[in-house]
Amino acid sequence: MNARYEDLSAFHMDVLREIGNIGAGNAATALSVMLGQPIDMTLPKVNLLEFNDVADAVGGPEALTYGVLLNLHGDIDGMIMFLLNRDFAHLILNILMGGAYESFDEMDELALSAIQEVGNILAAAYVKSIAELTGLFINVSVPQVSIDMAGALLSVPIIKFGTVGDKVLFIEENFQSPTQSVMSHMILFAEMKSLNLMLSKLGLA
Repeated sequence: MNARYEDLSAFHMDVLREIGNIGAGNAATALSVMLGQPIDMTLPKVNLLEFNDVADAVGGPEALTYGVLLNLHGDIDGMIMFLLNRDFAHLILNILMGGAYESFDEMDELALSAIQEVGNILAAAYVKSIAELTGLFINVSVPQVSIDMAGALLSVPIIKFGTVGDKVLFIEENFQSPTQSVMSHMILFAEMKSLNLMLSKLGLA
């Protein structure tokens, strides 16, 4: 199978959803350990979205968002991007640093470093689930953190991976702490060769 995201069948999507479910569960566990308190999550929503619809799904192209971008290397070449809204960031910063930042303008180096580490932990959880299920070696780069409008953040991976197709794997997660429920979003961009290899290792190509 010479896969493109547009060509994935309902069965392929079910398998990718299961990978997303496992990754999200690992992410919740890792986040719970990092924060030192229980973090639960509802069943994540895993869908294929067109590039143009991703920004709308996270609040619109002009919504200010924390973007955490990591490159994938090894057997899989691609990118993972986490789009974290203000509520998610405030939850993390409240727990880790004992106080909330009221606006994006107040973000300092320490706050951005904390968000960067969260992105690193979340990505590692997803990569671990893919690697264990496929037997592939996947290395993750140091995360890059930016605060910008969602449309601007998404332009970087779209420029690089737009030739793969006009759809991406989009995972919406609802994390729940004892006091708050917050949303985060993860987008997986993979090279065509990597997508085919992953499906082949799963016995689907």
